[in-house]
Amino acid sequence: MAAINITDKALERIHEIRRDEGAGEESVLRIGVVGGGCSGLSYKLDFDRKGTSGDSKDQEFEINGIKVVIDMRSFLYLAGTQLDYSDGLQGKGFHFSNPNASRTCSCGESFSV
Repeated sequence: MAAINITDKALERIHEIRRDEGAGEESVLRIGVVGGGCSGLSYKLDFDRKGTSGDSKDQEFEINGIKVVIDMRSFLYLAGTQLDYSDGLQGKGFHFSNPNASRTCSCGESFSV
């Protein structure tokens, strides 16, 4: 079971971005949490061609053809999170719905626990 749920709309957009950036089918989607933002922690999405090494503490999942890698520290913050994508008038981009967040900023890009 994956620590994070990715909606069909977000998966579709991830596939498009990977194709547009020429990241290749072997690349993985690395999802993480980094310090920063107005609430203290921010989400990070990136493609990684390296994936994980055999001795890595990264958590690796496959969700509908996308390999997802989350480092162990971020995994603790992201358990149960849903990643969605919106292209509507209220804001275009990826949105995280994190049940572990005690506070989020108004833009939804940072949080605290």
